[in-house]
Amino acid sequence: MSDAVFEHKKEKFLELRDGFADQYEKTHTCEQAMAAAEGTTGIRAAGRIVGMRTMGKLVFAHLYDFTGRIQVMIRRTEDHPEVFEGFARDVAIGDFVGVSGEIVRTKTGEITIRADGYTLLNKCLRTLPEKFHGLGDMETRYRQRYLDVITNSESREVFRKRIAIVKSLRNTLEKTSFLEVETPVLQTQQSGALARPFYTQHNALGIQCVMRIAPETYLKRCIGAGFDRVYEFARCFRNEGVSPSHLQDFTLLEFYAAYWNAEKGIQFVQEMFRKLINDVFGEVKVKINGHEVDFSGEWPVYQYTEIIEQHSGIDITVSKTRDALVAQLKEKDIFIEDLPKLDWPAIVDNLYKKVARPKLIQPCFLVKYPAEMSPLARRNATDANYVDQFQFLVGGVELVKAYSELVDAIDQRERFEAQMTAREKGDDEAMPLDEDFLLAMEHGFPPICGVGIGVDRLTQILCGCEHVKDTVLFPLMRPL
Repeated sequence: MSDAVFEHKKEKFLELRDGFADQYEKTHTCEQAMAAAEGTTGIRAAGRIVGMRTMGKLVFAHLYDFTGRIQVMIRRTEDHPEVFEGFARDVAIGDFVGVSGEIVRTKTGEITIRADGYTLLNKCLRTLPEKFHGLGDMETRYRQRYLDVITNSESREVFRKRIAIVKSLRNTLEKTSFLEVETPVLQTQQSGALARPFYTQHNALGIQCVMRIAPETYLKRCIGAGFDRVYEFARCFRNEGVSPSHLQDFTLLEFYAAYWNAEKGIQFVQEMFRKLINDVFGEVKVKINGHEVDFSGEWPVYQYTEIIEQHSGIDITVSKTRDALVAQLKEKDIFIEDLPKLDWPAIVDNLYKKVARPKLIQPCFLVKYPAEMSPLARRNATDANYVDQFQFLVGGVELVKAYSELVDAIDQRERFEAQMTAREKGDDEAMPLDEDFLLAMEHGFPPICGVGIGVDRLTQILCGCEHVKDTVLFPLMRPL
């Protein structure tokens, strides 16, 4: 926008701003007004003007709010010519107005508010993007999301669905006696997941803190305190690389149920997601990454080790040392990035993500993970080489990670010590030994099943977004 246009808009703003109303009583959203019967009077709607044209003694405008848009018609009448003249003179595209009137249908068949009055609420000093093209550049769309949402119906739909996804998850938990709690974002050491943290300084206490990478250990403390079922939509922070499916700050839903195991968790997750898909899409078949995904029926359960062998020919239960596994990779000509820096669990994880995960399109569960892969999961009762962990996958992406949680304080200390060994060798994602959490565990925890769901990635997959930033209203961007 040119400086001259801005100055003109600024002059108009200064001329009118003393008359801006500080409130407007609405009776209808734009969506509700569109659904009202023809002839309904007393309609009062408010929003932003996103289109406008004058035709003789008529002004047509489009009024927008987050629920949708509706046409407004202002006619010049002998009784109240000032309504038409004032609107045509003082209102421009981008301005916020309230209008009152009657629902009519124009000659072209468009549902319209025939306005008998309007209230100017605020003027727009900048020119909105051209409505048919909106913001074409993705970086600009992320930086100026408020304009993207106004001009891009696809963006609005993604955020509507994200809201519906969170609402459905929360409703399911609330209806099954889970209690929503809050746990610390600032912590004295990283815990709850294998990830590199963000550090920050707490000036008042004179200590360095880490930003939460997961709420897990604190939610388990809640279970130890006697809360049978708890959950949190937790803002988490992991100082890791950027990718189309990863953000450094993201929303993680975690919930924990005392006296459940992983098998009970699988049943619950399946019921939760059936309801979620129905709530958000109203059907059981959804298009994901170009595939028709069917959420009906019973979802298959695969063993983690077997799915890797099926797609790579490598039996990780035989190649139990790092050297043996690397030899198998070379024999099968499978390239793993940064291989010299990875220990055995990390190599296995990267192998699975390379050869198997992309092929798991239809809803399924993975179970029976090697104990080395999950330092916070409970060992299997019949085979201590494995932990009772499961993941739920759709479209080649992990949407849920869950465990029968480790409640054996002695075993937990040994696993923390193994993590410390990895940390001393340079693995800055390994967990430090958490004495405060161990102290809580030594006072006793009941059996627990814990489940984690990344809300951003879940929205990305279900809405078919190319980048996880498309699901976040205001993603972090490097300053211009």
